Formats: sequence, structure tokens, C-alpha cells
Amino acid sequence: MKLISICPSNTELAVYLGLEDALVGVDDYSDWPETIAQLPRLGPDLSIDMDLVEELEPDLVLASLTVPGMEKNIEGLEERGIPYVIVPNPTTLTEVGDCLLFVGEATGTKEKAGRLHATYESILQHYKKLAGQVDERKTVYWEWWPKPIFTPGAANWLTEISDLAGAVNVFRDREEASVQTDWEDVRMRDPDVMCVVWVGVRQEKVNTKVIHSREKSEEMQAIKNDELHVLEEPLFCRPSPRLLAGLVKVAHILHPSVYPPYPEGKDPLTEWGVSDD
Repeated sequence: MKLISICPSNTELAVYLGLEDALVGVDDYSDWPETIAQLPRLGPDLSIDMDLVEELEPDLVLASLTVPGMEKNIEGLEERGIPYVIVPNPTTLTEVGDCLLFVGEATGTKEKAGRLHATYESILQHYKKLAGQVDERKTVYWEWWPKPIFTPGAANWLTEISDLAGAVNVFRDREEASVQTDWEDVRMRDPDVMCVVWVGVRQEKVNTKVIHSREKSEEMQAIKNDELHVLEEPLFCRPSPRLLAGLVKVAHILHPSVYPPYPEGKDPLTEWGVSDD
């Protein structure tokens, strides 16, 4: 099978299912694992070069509608008669796991998808159990974008990740998946911890001076207690099983006495078992 992925989360799903060798092209933003670096690039995920897609003669394109504007890609595939599936747009961790099953069904890797899905669910259950051991849950503020400020609300996997990591998203009272707010609102909620994951910005490129320069930021608990953390954005903002790695990392940061450290160099889903102890 010749497979093309036109958004990063779909590329990651394909790799988890053992389809890396089947990939013949990916969007510009797909960056995991590093071994896909040599694949032909088809443009940014909002503006895929359909001429290049057609030249590669894929048997299937893994498309997406996770971001407004991706409809243009679907129209282009339709016009050229290129076979494709639209991977569902998940908002919960359960739905992210279900995407493994969807892609497995579409690519003939149903059996492997089922095994991975079972492991994925067992890790979530394990972390739910660990969360029950946390005596005092910390409040956490996630910053997706600095200006205007965007943060996840209740209908987003980062609220679930917070729960599983023994914390509470300070914006869980807002029903939306993505909340546009302002600094005064954040400041008044005075979170114990701030986690910065600016969408599309590499960890080393995040300038925390932007946050420190905001009005009365130095009076906030998170900053006074040195609990402002810049995290790896792809592990928190893409709807793929790599969210498990994000969960493992942030849980240990929040409650190191309860949660184990992240096993550097190992993927939780494929290389890291969980204990029932």
C-alpha cells in the first residue's frame, strides 16, 4: 500500500500502526519520528499541493478536518479522484484512541490497532488509579497561544490529562474545547502551575518573558513558586497517541512522589509497560 498523510497526527497514527514504510509523502509539519524526514513534503496541512499528491499515486490518503480550512484539501482530493479517508476529529482521550481503530480498519492493520488500543486504554486506567493516590490536586493553567490568549476548556483532552495527572484545569468551568480569554481572567484564577504549549512553536522557541511581562504576573502563585513549565507542544496539542507521553511527563512534574518519571527514549504506548501494583 502507498500511503499519504496530510496532517501530523495522522502521520503519527500511521507510524504507530507499523505503516512508516508505506508512507510515500507527508505534509510539511509532520516531524515524528525523525526517520520520516526524508519523505517528500507536500506543503503545509492547510494548503497541500494536490499536484504532488496525484504524482505519487497513493492507494490511500489519510486526510483530516481538525483545523478550519482543511476542507480545501478534501475538495482537491475529490476533484482528482484520489482515494482518501477523513480521520475523525477527536476531542477526548478516548476518541484519540478510537482513531487508532479507525486508521487500522482503513489500512488493513485492524489486528495491530486492536492490540495498541487495548494498551492505550490500560495506560489511561493506570493513570486514573494513580490520580486517586493524589492527596491534594494542583490547579493548572494551560496556555495554547499568548496573544490573544487561548486555553483549553472542559471539552478538550488537556482537561482529561490534568485530571489523570492529579490536577484540575482552571478553565474546566468553560464548556468549549478552546477558550479565548484575557490575562486578567487567568490572573484572577491564580493557578498553582502554568504549562505553556504554544501551538506550532517549538519548545526552545517559547519566550517566557512574554508571560513574565504581563501585569502582576510575578504576584501569581505559579510564578512565585517557579511552577511555569514550557512543554513539548506536539505531546499535548496533537490528537495522536503521543498524548500519553505528554501525560506521563506532566504527571511526574506535578506529583513526582506519585507518578513515575518519563522513560526517556521510550514511547509509553509501544515500549513501556504498566504495572498493576
